Amino acid sequence: QVQVVESGGGLVQPGGSLRLSCIASGSIGRLGVMGWYRQVPGKQRELVASISRAGVANYDNSVQGRFTISRDSAKKSIDLQMNSLKPEDTAVYYCNVEDFSENYWGKGTLVTVSS
Repeated sequence: QVQVVESGGGLVQPGGSLRLSCIASGSIGRLGVMGWYRQVPGKQRELVASISRAGVANYDNSVQGRFTISRDSAKKSIDLQMNSLKPEDTAVYYCNVEDFSENYWGKGTLVTVSS
């Protein structure tokens, strides 16, 4: 199967930055769309940013202009550069990868934005 591992979460002050990384491994055939999602208590998991094989990125309006997603298909990885972080960005961030139309999730990494 495919394993997905996120890293880079932690505690940061408002206005600060973090860089999240996600690496896929295992029996991978052909990776399709890869993306970052986040979830907070009482709300559904929501898309933060995604990126296609062609490098086309899609962002939620709440992070547009502050977050940047990047992809390295050879390394089977994606990063999420998060700048100008706000308390409302606090959430568990999950990496999702598509392989042969099957979706795989990481266990998540916690991002806490607080002074």
